[in-house]
Amino acid sequence: MRIVLLGAPGSGKGTQAKRLKVELGIAHISTGDLLRAAVKDGTPLGLKAKAVMEAGQLVSDQIVLGLLEERLAQPDTQSGFILDGYPRNLAQAGALDDLLARIRQPLDAVVKLNVPDADIVRRCELRFAQEHRADDNPATVRRRLAVYAEQTAPVADFYSRRGILTEVDGVGPIESIGDRVLDALRSRVRA
Repeated sequence: MRIVLLGAPGSGKGTQAKRLKVELGIAHISTGDLLRAAVKDGTPLGLKAKAVMEAGQLVSDQIVLGLLEERLAQPDTQSGFILDGYPRNLAQAGALDDLLARIRQPLDAVVKLNVPDADIVRRCELRFAQEHRADDNPATVRRRLAVYAEQTAPVADFYSRRGILTEVDGVGPIESIGDRVLDALRSRVRA
């Protein structure tokens, strides 16, 4: 099964992707992790990304898509994968569709975790207190939520029009949310 997990920052995408990886036995792909690994390993795309980041700029969609294409060529993705938090905008969604069509691995499902902003802020405040992640301080979280609403939320409409979007309530115990995600995926497979 080939899946994209969407949701606002702090909605639980990473947590649910890790659970799905175990439950479904498919690769979990985080573009942030890919980028960090490529830079650390000094791959050709990693060196390009490093130069861009050292210049204080954002890594281009083209570099991220190249990293993703390299990752999707690895054997562990042939039985399926979970993309965690990518695509983040409509341009990336279109480019991902083109890539997946070219490599003949179209998406089976897109799951959007719906969590109210107030709950996300609370979750991130707790994580900030425990882990001291700079991107989890309340002011940063509110800015990230505004960017999500403007740039990433329309991606859900893109996939809804294609008939592959399922929305799941992302509030409650992690296990309950995971069960809802799995139920949504299983019903999509049966359909």
